[in-house]
Amino acid sequence: MEFRSGPIEGVIWKPLRKYHDARGWLCELFRHDEVPPEFHPVMAYVSLTQPGVARGPHEHVDQADYFCFLGPSNFKIYLWDNRPHSPTYRAHQTDVVGIDKPMLVIIPPGVVHAYRNVGQEGGLVFNCPNRLYRGPGRTQPVDEVRHEDDPRSIYRLDD
Repeated sequence: MEFRSGPIEGVIWKPLRKYHDARGWLCELFRHDEVPPEFHPVMAYVSLTQPGVARGPHEHVDQADYFCFLGPSNFKIYLWDNRPHSPTYRAHQTDVVGIDKPMLVIIPPGVVHAYRNVGQEGGLVFNCPNRLYRGPGRTQPVDEVRHEDDPRSIYRLDD
C-alpha cells in the first residue's frame, strides 16, 4: 500500500497558547465550546517519553485521541489515513510539535498514529481520549490495533 503526503481529513490541529506571567504559564487544553461533541474527553492521562523513544504506530477502531504536546521536549508526529471511505485515504502526514510549537492534535478512529521524542530530554504528552481505556470498570478489550511490533508493517517511522 502506497501513501501520499498531505493533510488528513478529520484530524484537528490547534496551536496551543501559553499565557505567561510572573508566576509561570497557563495553557488551556480543553474547552467544551471549542471541540466537536464526538471528541469530548471522558478520561485524561499524562505520559513521559524519553528522548529517541517512539510510541506507536497504532490505531483505534472507535476511540479518538486528543493529544496535547507542550514540552519540555519536541515530538515528531506521524499520521496515516487508513480509512477506506475517507476523502484522504492513504494520505500520510508528519509534523514536529512540542516546546517549540505547542499543539493540540485530535486523531479520529482509523487514523494510524505514532510519535517520537526528537528532543534532548524527556517529554510530556497529555491525552484525554473520548473513550474509557478498556471501557467502564476496565472490563472490555482494549480498542487498539498495534502495528509497532509487526516487522512487515507498512507504517514506518522515517527516523
